[in-house]
Amino acid sequence: MQNLTTSIISNFKFQKYVQPTTYNLQPIPYSLPPTPYSRRAGFTLLELIIVMLLISLIFGLSSVLFTNMLPSVRLNSTAKKISATIRHARSLAKISGEVKTIVIDLDSKLFGIEDRSHEDIPSEVNIKVIDPLYGEVSKGKYKLNVNTTGGIEGCTIVVWNNKKTVSIEIDPIVGAVVVK
Repeated sequence: MQNLTTSIISNFKFQKYVQPTTYNLQPIPYSLPPTPYSRRAGFTLLELIIVMLLISLIFGLSSVLFTNMLPSVRLNSTAKKISATIRHARSLAKISGEVKTIVIDLDSKLFGIEDRSHEDIPSEVNIKVIDPLYGEVSKGKYKLNVNTTGGIEGCTIVVWNNKKTVSIEIDPIVGAVVVK
C-alpha cells in the first residue's frame, strides 16, 4: 500500500506559487460626438422674443377674423329662430286644433307666437316681409296665421345685415319653411 501512495504522490506535479497580478483599470474617456444642441441648456432671449411675437400675431389675426364673423352668426341664428318659431306655431295649431298667429313687429324688432313670449331681433339685423298681396312690408306689425291643418299664409321674410341676406320662404300649401 505504501507503494501506491508513493506512486500517487510521485505523479503529482507541484507548481510554484505565483503571486496574483493586480491590474490598475481606469475607464477610457469617451463621449458622444458633439451636436449643436448639446452645448446649451436653454433658450436664448432672442428665441423667446420671436416665439412671443408669433403667438401674439396669431391671436391678433384670429380675434379680427372672429369679430368679423360675429354679425354673420347673429344673422343666421335670427333666421333660424324665426323659422323655428313658424314651425313651432304650425305644430301647436295641428295639436290644439286652434288657429295660431305669428306676430313680427318690424318697428320694435320682436317676433313670436301671439299670447306667448317674444324674442328680440338684434339691432344690427334688419327685417322685412314680402307679402304676395300687400307687397313689401317694412314697418308696423305683420301677422301670419297658421291654420289647424298646418297651412300657413305664404310670404317671404327677408333678414339682412351689412354683409349678408337670408330669406325665409313659406310655402302656403304645404306649410314648409325654407331658409335660403
